[in-house]
Amino acid sequence: MSHHDHHTPAEHTEDVVESIVHHMPIVLPVAGGVLMFLLAFIAVFMA
Repeated sequence: MSHHDHHTPAEHTEDVVESIVHHMPIVLPVAGGVLMFLLAFIAVFMA
């Protein structure tokens, strides 16, 4: 016979995505600002 492990929600550890999604309002604008700065720096440097 096969044995099936039934995991209860209490045993389930917090998902990585669920831990990151709370920081998204801060992380996304900061990452966008860094990306725009790097692209502008590259554009000025190449010109």
